[in-house]
Amino acid sequence: MHLSLLPARCGVPGPLTASDAGMSLLRNTFVQSSLTLVSRVLGFVRDVLIVAKIGAGPVGDAFVTALMFPNLFRRIFAEGAFSQAFVPAYARTLEAEGSEAAERLAQETLRGLFALTAGLVIVAQIAMPWIMRVIHGGYIDDPVNFPFAILLTQITMPYLAFMAMSALFSGVLNSGGRFVFSAGAPTLLNLCLIGAAFLGDDPRHTATIASWAVLVSGLLQASLLWWGVSRQRVRLAFGMPRITPGLKKITALAVPGVIAASGVQINILVSQALASFETGAKSWLFYADRLYQLPLGLVGVAVGVAILPRLARAARSEDTIGGARLMDDGIGLAMALTIPAAAALMVAPSYLIDGLYARGAFTNTDAVQAGRALIHYGWGVPAFVLIKVLAPAFFAREDTKTPMRFALISVAVNTVLGASLFFWLRSQGAAGFPGLAIATSIAAWVNAGLLFIALQARGWYHPGGRLITRMLGVTAASFTMAVALAFMLRERIRLEALVMGDGLTDVAAFIVTGGGIYAIAAILFGAVRPSDFKALLQRAPQNQS
Repeated sequence: MHLSLLPARCGVPGPLTASDAGMSLLRNTFVQSSLTLVSRVLGFVRDVLIVAKIGAGPVGDAFVTALMFPNLFRRIFAEGAFSQAFVPAYARTLEAEGSEAAERLAQETLRGLFALTAGLVIVAQIAMPWIMRVIHGGYIDDPVNFPFAILLTQITMPYLAFMAMSALFSGVLNSGGRFVFSAGAPTLLNLCLIGAAFLGDDPRHTATIASWAVLVSGLLQASLLWWGVSRQRVRLAFGMPRITPGLKKITALAVPGVIAASGVQINILVSQALASFETGAKSWLFYADRLYQLPLGLVGVAVGVAILPRLARAARSEDTIGGARLMDDGIGLAMALTIPAAAALMVAPSYLIDGLYARGAFTNTDAVQAGRALIHYGWGVPAFVLIKVLAPAFFAREDTKTPMRFALISVAVNTVLGASLFFWLRSQGAAGFPGLAIATSIAAWVNAGLLFIALQARGWYHPGGRLITRMLGVTAASFTMAVALAFMLRERIRLEALVMGDGLTDVAAFIVTGGGIYAIAAILFGAVRPSDFKALLQRAPQNQS
């Protein structure tokens, strides 16, 4: 195994200092976020091309259903959930027993995980007509588009197995402080779908090619990460699985961890199932989801992935002060980047979607409808991100059951509240899908609140004064930006005449201006400190794990 995957200088690291923890967290978050940003930019390009070809009708809803499965499992596995269960156990084995034991644990897990996910894929392929009755039930009487949704989802379903493999490979790499491959691999999905958009001739043809592109991208991502692990001299091979003590331990940690981290995604799945009863609603929710997932992917996932190994290290050394500082830094950094994004989504939801997506088969009316969902997703964004930052404090202590229980509670809240709002709004003669977005955000706040209360009750984390001061600054800076954006919308016609561009250019100018206003206000109000940028440019200390 490469020396970079061994404990620092073959010794046990000491407690985290405030400067070391903050600087290392910021650097790793920056690496993760930068590569994720590249992926999200390519994802935006792919969305614009795909939605212009497919639109938001029955074909669009069928494709969204097929894409929902890979996105669901990518977010559960590839974006940290499996890693949050696997990384502490792998890192503990690496430090306590050495590289050979850690490699053996990873191989046992790989073989068991592949057998499990391959079996799930086979069962799902056979049962897909019945699964579709649940998640796409609104189209069950459509003799053309219901079978089409089944076909597309059968094509994309094997992506699950590839994402599970990718999650394990990413966990090995992240344990050694190697974040580049795991953060960059998702770009392959976007590149494949961009190619599919150019090859498609009509909506149905484009949707079919794009579904095959999802499958191909899964194989490419898993292959790239496998190669990255091999470069670190970690040799993992497929074979017959064996139930070993190590695999039992990983399973005991991973299953609750995956369930805990999938609460938000299960809520989305429930919302999509109900939305199938309104033509086009699945597509409207999906593209609203794409926008609010941007800060979640760039900030929440990045901070969560970067913070977990250091929280595990602090927990092993019983460094309560260092762990608390790390949590303060993680929450402060996440909220400094998330709250302004949430404010922008609430101030200008339809305007953003119209400028970004309204072209071709996706009309201005579709953008207005999607905006009705985005405004409610917007006020839930801080909760979605907080879940990603708070949950690692449990995972670092190998407690995956508590977050799992809270996630299941949030799923229950979302299901009951979402169904109630959906059918109540329809009974009033209104569209029901905005109620699904409301329920999803409320459920996220319930989940985040329970995590925070549990950390307080167990004495694992209490916010420091510096975090509270920083949050006041973030709130003030975000409010300043929101007021400026509202003014820009009111003077939209006059300002767009100055830009003299198309809708995309206008939105880009709107976003850049808002970001600039927030950056200035954040520095003035103390939401972002100049020392943050100084730490980002410095090299991480050599004793970081």
